[in-house]
Amino acid sequence: MSEHRRKPPQPEGSGRAAARRAAQQRPGRGAGSTRDVVTTSYSGPYADPRGHGSRAEARRATQRGSGTRGRGAGRPDKRFVNYPRSDKDGWQRFVPSWKLVGGTALGFFAVITAGAGIGIAAVSTPNPNLAAKAQNNVFFWDDGTQMVATGGTMNRQIVPIDKIPKSMQNAVIAAENESFETDKGIDPMGIARAVWNMATGGSTQGGSTITQQYVKNTYLDSDQTLKRKVTELFISMRLGVSEEKDTILAGYLNTAYYGRDAYGIQAAARAYFGKDCWNLTPSESAFLASVLKGPNLYNPDGGIGPAATPEENTKRAHLRWAWVLDREVAVGRMQKSERDQYKEFPKLVDSEQARSLSGQTGYLVETAKQYAMKVAKITPEQMARGGYQIKTTFQKPKVDALVKAVDETRNDFLDEKARPEYDTFVQFGAASVDVKTGAIVALYGGPGMDKKHFSNNANTIGVPVGSTWKPYVLAAAMEYGTQNSKGQGISPDSKYMANDRTVINNREGKPLRDNAGQPFRQKNESEYPYGYVTLDEAMEKSINVPFAQLVFDVGHNKVREVAKATGILPDSMNPNNDASFALGTSTPSAIRMADSYATFAASGIHREPFSVRSVQKDGKDLPGFEPPKEQRAMDDSIADNVTKVLENVVQNGTGTKAKKLGRPAAGKTGTTDFNKSAWFVGYTPELSTSVTLFRTDPNSPDKKLISMKGVGGTDSIHGGDIPAVIWTAYMKDALKDAPVKAFPTPDPIGVIADSAGAPSPSPSVSSSPSMSVSPSPSVSPSPSPTPSRGSKPSCKPWQLCIPDSGGNTDGGSDGGGSTGSPSPTPSGRPGRPGSSNWGSFADVG
Repeated sequence: MSEHRRKPPQPEGSGRAAARRAAQQRPGRGAGSTRDVVTTSYSGPYADPRGHGSRAEARRATQRGSGTRGRGAGRPDKRFVNYPRSDKDGWQRFVPSWKLVGGTALGFFAVITAGAGIGIAAVSTPNPNLAAKAQNNVFFWDDGTQMVATGGTMNRQIVPIDKIPKSMQNAVIAAENESFETDKGIDPMGIARAVWNMATGGSTQGGSTITQQYVKNTYLDSDQTLKRKVTELFISMRLGVSEEKDTILAGYLNTAYYGRDAYGIQAAARAYFGKDCWNLTPSESAFLASVLKGPNLYNPDGGIGPAATPEENTKRAHLRWAWVLDREVAVGRMQKSERDQYKEFPKLVDSEQARSLSGQTGYLVETAKQYAMKVAKITPEQMARGGYQIKTTFQKPKVDALVKAVDETRNDFLDEKARPEYDTFVQFGAASVDVKTGAIVALYGGPGMDKKHFSNNANTIGVPVGSTWKPYVLAAAMEYGTQNSKGQGISPDSKYMANDRTVINNREGKPLRDNAGQPFRQKNESEYPYGYVTLDEAMEKSINVPFAQLVFDVGHNKVREVAKATGILPDSMNPNNDASFALGTSTPSAIRMADSYATFAASGIHREPFSVRSVQKDGKDLPGFEPPKEQRAMDDSIADNVTKVLENVVQNGTGTKAKKLGRPAAGKTGTTDFNKSAWFVGYTPELSTSVTLFRTDPNSPDKKLISMKGVGGTDSIHGGDIPAVIWTAYMKDALKDAPVKAFPTPDPIGVIADSAGAPSPSPSVSSSPSMSVSPSPSVSPSPSPTPSRGSKPSCKPWQLCIPDSGGNTDGGSDGGGSTGSPSPTPSGRPGRPGSSNWGSFADVG
């Protein structure tokens, strides 16, 4: 073609070619881009000066401009692992290729296989003769002398598979590992879950196969680590390919923990049924297989923690036992006709360990053991293996003094032969706490585990505390005030209506309603028309009506906050916002009540109760056993004013029997509706002690409380009677060498905020009486415990004998307000008339 026929050059940026080039440009690389892009098209004499280079330079510039990461546009990536992928764009760069996935999986499998082979070759198989050997646990008194050594005697009995009945083998395989006879010893999914949980700090999990559990049982250390879990896995894999199934099953049954300090099937058969394992029945075998799920929760004796009570454990054991039998039928290891023969739960013998711990020792050991396990996170299995040296807070002289006080009073009070319908099943419980530290120095849990009384009455929950709850209501009013005090704490000189059957109003000022829809009227024990009385006097006489109204004026949750701050566990509190909440329908233990009242004695400083000072294992101290740190539960002025009010209870009110202590003391009596429990909780500046009396069959399934009317030949039992007598006898002995100390003198507190309808101005006679001054009428009765009542013989220490005067009842009872004296009270009112007609919400002390 001739030169003159050639088309002239088109201007840059015009024409179809330029449009195509613009459309093909990648986003971000156009004219608006901050990067300069060199093109390969000829641009004539007006091109950018950078275009004056060689063609090679132009090509390199073009490659940089178009990007090597474009699809098919870049050079091949010569990395060993092409990731992120150079031949993909955007998010696709991070999608691994099938070659990468396959190669990684193959490499991982090769590493795991090699590692497993090395691990299996490196470990040895377990030896059941070296597993589960127990040592003694040694418990010491507070002074360092030995109290008792327990355990270490039942756990060394190994039996061959031919001595283990087929019924036991079938029960365990059916319940725990149906595929045991065909599997390779491991459960990959179970192992994966366990390893993941342990690697991420979650809860530890045991192996799910019998082989894995057998391997786990051979380790006596308490470490729950990933290294240990991997080692167990290797051993399980080795056993799965090298050992007979009978050997593995025998090893498991001979090393498993069954509770009652029994390791191995032979020890368990002796512990629960008093027989050799080869004589077990299918029903008994099903029970032992049930316990293997977790002795702490399935041993009917009970375990550690609030969910492991004997009652709850018994329920679980019954359900699990029946399930195991049904499971044997379902997997073909028992005929349905044989299963139908086992309708009743097998009968267990008494615990040998419990029988060996006589008197209070069993209760002391169990209390210390539970505390040690909780603090150090020791499992029941680890504790049963033994080797722990546990120094307790219990002081032998004080424990002996408490036992003496209870036994002497019981022997003088009860006669089961003469009054079997009344004097049987009467229970005593007590606990004593050091005010300055919170250490439990003594407790009384019952006549002894060796006498088949396995419940610790000092730690029993479910026994209402009665009017010993009223100080929390008063303390809450002092701290938070009432609806009538405009947010200010109130004084105990505030007056409230106290007449029997007074209508109680809710926080909106509207009457509460009873079950019939009528206005609810709170009952006192006495029908005496007290009129308006101060809260101090209401506490002194333990009158119900003022506190039933006060709890609504303060707010139930405020009272709960105060009680919780002093150490009362929320689970033991009545959850209902009713009038009876103020009168003691909550059920803390004797230990908790003693510790809680110690907060008042310590001017508002609370210390959690504790029973162990130190624990050693293999010569090393375990951490966490320092005395609990003190916490301020309330202002000292509130605590000291509560103490002043409770001193008045002892000096002039329902707790006058405690005056025989002969030193400053404060306390409160408590007696519940229908006379089902009676309490006295009191303290000095040194010790806080609670004593409870109730009636129940300790071996009954529901532990139902029985009325104490008629017990000891009396019409009713009150907190100011037997409990106060025991308290006084113990405290006198426990403090015989301690110097006499007085409580702090409290500053005046709060504003006088009378309830609605109270007379104004307040009469001067209603002012709070001094603790140190008792009007002469109140001290007219003889302090001797043996005044005469008419022509009757002298009273015994636990009886309250006063002349019949105006129908007064036992002055030591605390439901309606007797001062313990036939003479007028400081307010000029007579003592409480003897009415026992209590309403459904009536608390009598």
